[in-house]
Amino acid sequence: MLNRPSRSSALLAGCAVILMATPALAQSMSPNAKPPAFAAPSAAAPKPAAADMQAVLAALKSRGGKPIETLSPAQARLQPTPADAVKMVMAAKHMPTAPDASVTTKDLMYGSDPMQKARIYRPAGLAAKGAAPVVVYYHGGGWVIADLKVYDATPRLMAKALKAIVVSVEYRHAPEHRFPAQHEDANAAYDWVVKNAAAWGGDPARIVVAGESAGGNLAVNAAIHARDAKVTAPKAVLAVYPIASGDPALPSKSEAANARPLNTPMLKWFAHYVARTPADMMDPRWDLTRADLHGLPPVTIINADIDPLRDDGLALEKALEAAGVRTDRQVYPGVTHEFFGMGKVVSGARAAEDHALANIKQALGM
Repeated sequence: MLNRPSRSSALLAGCAVILMATPALAQSMSPNAKPPAFAAPSAAAPKPAAADMQAVLAALKSRGGKPIETLSPAQARLQPTPADAVKMVMAAKHMPTAPDASVTTKDLMYGSDPMQKARIYRPAGLAAKGAAPVVVYYHGGGWVIADLKVYDATPRLMAKALKAIVVSVEYRHAPEHRFPAQHEDANAAYDWVVKNAAAWGGDPARIVVAGESAGGNLAVNAAIHARDAKVTAPKAVLAVYPIASGDPALPSKSEAANARPLNTPMLKWFAHYVARTPADMMDPRWDLTRADLHGLPPVTIINADIDPLRDDGLALEKALEAAGVRTDRQVYPGVTHEFFGMGKVVSGARAAEDHALANIKQALGM
């Protein structure tokens, strides 16, 4: 009888294919390093987006950006973003595009590296001293691209809607700092927020962690860290289209292989620059379905239907429920990766934001 490979060995083989072109697998790599040539995905078209989502995608395309998976990280960081496209749509609708001035910000350092900083969002009318809830937010970008400025919409929205202090965390990026530097920074920032929240008028006993995409992964990891380190635990976790599985064979990764603004070749591109070895993608910090999820607070998972990471959310939901964690996962049709935070112009995003905020309010007793 022939021995069939185990699921772990099959996944490791799949991860190795993604990383096989990585030369040295060193701890760091130049941001100017060129990507390997990735095999083209199938020609299948993704599901059609809703009209308002399509308007954002059309605006993004009109900016003339190049495919991220064909660029070096340094080049990719200069490309137009979905946030830029939202502003274009808003301008076309004669909507104001400036950030809501009723929420102020201040940048502080939580570590010694220039990237180890956080932006503190504070809504108008919040007392200088008090007990405002606190949200620790981690932005997306595959741990390689994007920054606090690109991901301004969600923390600003949460600060105003929750009357909360929101701490948007920056972290060291790959390939200059490869896995698990981002996770180490996320945990360090969480501890720093718990220690300092009271000085900002926040209540460290009423804390929530949230994140989008790669940041959704970091939010779950921060909750695991809080449990294991026995520091103040968050009341809830919001994971928006999180990276949660190292399995390259999940159906959504073929169904949405050609989706935008995130496609399956881009996932391979991120992995190429973030992971040191194929085994990193099976690490429980990366593949959350392998993590010990017992004892975590309630988790809300938001997924877009037209997204290669859609089934990462499904895999995480199953793992959380198996661990006895109260989980609420919602999949929104007609929208793509990065739709969250686009509520001013995309109705599906507004619905997702409202649902996530309602769950957070319930967890905080608001």
